[in-house]
Amino acid sequence: MATLSDEGEDPYLELEDLDGADADRWVRDRNAETVAALTEGERFAALRTEIRQVLDADDRIPYPGWRGDRHYYNFWQDAAHPRGLWRRTTLDQYRRPEPEWDVLLDVDALAAEEGENWVWSDVTVLRPDYQRCLISLSRGGADAVVVREFDLVRRTFVKDGFTLPEAKSGVCWIDADHIYVATDFGPGSLTTSGYARIAKRWRRGTPLSEAEIVCEGRVDDLVVYASHDRTPGFERDFVGRILDFYRSEHFLLTEAGERIRIAVPEDAQWDVHREWLVIRLRSPWALGEATYPAGALLATRFDAFLAGAREMAVLFQPDARTALDGYAWTRNHLILATLADVRSRLEVLTPGETGWRREPLAGVPADDHSSIVETDPDLGDDYLLASEGFLQPATLRLGQVGGSVEILKREPAFFDGKGLAVRQFFATSADGTRVPYFVVGEADAPSRPTLLTGYGGYEISQTPYYSGVTGRGWLARGGTYVVANIRGGGEYGPEWHRAALRENRPRAYEDFAAVAADLVARGITTPAQLGIEGGSNGGLLMGVMLTRYPSLFGAVVAHVPVLDMRRYHRLLAGASWMAEYGDPDREDDWAYLREYSPYHNIRSGTRYPPVLLITSTRDDRVHPGHARKMAARLREHGHDVSYYENVEGGHGAAANNEQRAFISALTLEFLWRTLTEPVSSALPRQASVVDAGERAQAD
Repeated sequence: MATLSDEGEDPYLELEDLDGADADRWVRDRNAETVAALTEGERFAALRTEIRQVLDADDRIPYPGWRGDRHYYNFWQDAAHPRGLWRRTTLDQYRRPEPEWDVLLDVDALAAEEGENWVWSDVTVLRPDYQRCLISLSRGGADAVVVREFDLVRRTFVKDGFTLPEAKSGVCWIDADHIYVATDFGPGSLTTSGYARIAKRWRRGTPLSEAEIVCEGRVDDLVVYASHDRTPGFERDFVGRILDFYRSEHFLLTEAGERIRIAVPEDAQWDVHREWLVIRLRSPWALGEATYPAGALLATRFDAFLAGAREMAVLFQPDARTALDGYAWTRNHLILATLADVRSRLEVLTPGETGWRREPLAGVPADDHSSIVETDPDLGDDYLLASEGFLQPATLRLGQVGGSVEILKREPAFFDGKGLAVRQFFATSADGTRVPYFVVGEADAPSRPTLLTGYGGYEISQTPYYSGVTGRGWLARGGTYVVANIRGGGEYGPEWHRAALRENRPRAYEDFAAVAADLVARGITTPAQLGIEGGSNGGLLMGVMLTRYPSLFGAVVAHVPVLDMRRYHRLLAGASWMAEYGDPDREDDWAYLREYSPYHNIRSGTRYPPVLLITSTRDDRVHPGHARKMAARLREHGHDVSYYENVEGGHGAAANNEQRAFISALTLEFLWRTLTEPVSSALPRQASVVDAGERAQAD
């Protein structure tokens, strides 16, 4: 039987080869087995159709973006336009049930014309004329993109315009003839994480190789950047090195080329708006006689700060229950979003002669989760506000600070929520920490199939949201849905994240296990009826639950998961995550990573619940080798594992609504079947080519 050792020997390394014939054959065989086992029959077909109807619905809210020209921009995918339309309209048109859209780019038509598998990624528009933009397109949904200049007047790509080949690039307009670009400039120009190590100022009509270097980082940095602030009267240029996920250094770049350090703490986040500098702290900061706590938001005047002044206004200070979730500037105001026990609050702060005035933001429903969708800091004090809940479809409102608020759009109800309720409970983790979680379903029903999800990393909070897919595919079938707010996230600020950082990562896993046990103790479900699902870092969470807490669950689904903690930093963007997990090449770090690395903790003598692993060949962030090798090793040890790898889709594992519907239906069918049908009807263990080879050697 193949073994793994601390020295890094790995019998399944060949499955990391994205171009290898053997690995490709292995993936095709696994896909065929899973598709045959899960997708045959009317139930799967009906479920996929229902999910596709949600994803393609014409009456979904077309969430807009503001780019400074008073248009409402939107990227839209549906059955007729699977790759999507980039389009815009006016406010008067947007108010209508069926606005007239001005289509700027049809990605389906472009893909057909050029014979490329284009997937929309991003766009940056040149201000203040709004006649040119830089469009980023990926092949198959990868993070790496091709950047091309586009003429918004003629609706065509600019011949001999700014163009970058496929890479993980960052671009920013300076003026009509200059851009900042951070990209792959050739050998030695990337960091170990695969991102740009060099940023340049590129003049139109000149070769990229002649562009002027404005910022250069070290090979072990995460990435470098250069940006231009075009705010009238406050035009500025910035460059910086992102050292890792949580540390960075930043500079103001003068016209003379001088770099002036912005002396905020390395682990702080900051933002400049007109005359103001806003600083969001991740750790305590001592300034003179004052010490500001982690999680605080501070404000000072930017020019005075550069000159050495350190007077700070405290805009937000956390407490045990409340954390800053985010903020957004309008022209004259700052909108703060906070979480109190994972429930949203929004208020408006206005600078004045005697300090900052506070007042509630108008138009915010009391019981829904609300967030700011858009502001336009150059044009005025308008804001777009989205409010939703687990059982409440989203509403999009247009407001003005100090003025009126109107409802622009309402999301339709995609499932019947009658008889369902949303409840919040708190589980007690192994170290006594109270961990909140939301339960959606029938409040007084006996234990039933339950789907529990979580993330627990990178300061990302899991807040209430409306999902027609989950509603139709799970709640409407009688299931219960649970979201756990475990440590590692941002629900209670930086300390909640730091509590599960690096060697403390197991605290997140203990939290999730405590929620699972609490669900059973409350009679909401049973271990045999409890399924779990997570993706990316949440996929790592699923892998640890499978190998460390298998008796708590009846089924496990991991999407685009991180699973091999010995080699994760050597695969694609993995090196950029070492600030979160640790460095496996350091003996002390590997000592604790080894204890929970799912790939290294698979055992034959333990009964694991059935597991489904889903990934994408085109995921160039989390290598599909994680899921491939995990599946192979689970099979080697005789465990019930199903595997599906989409050929495109990037880190989202799907590039269009057809693929999203298929993967969602695959996930929900696997969970429902595993959690509700008798054990004898469980998916059969799938034989593998690797197994057959090993049996032949043993014979």
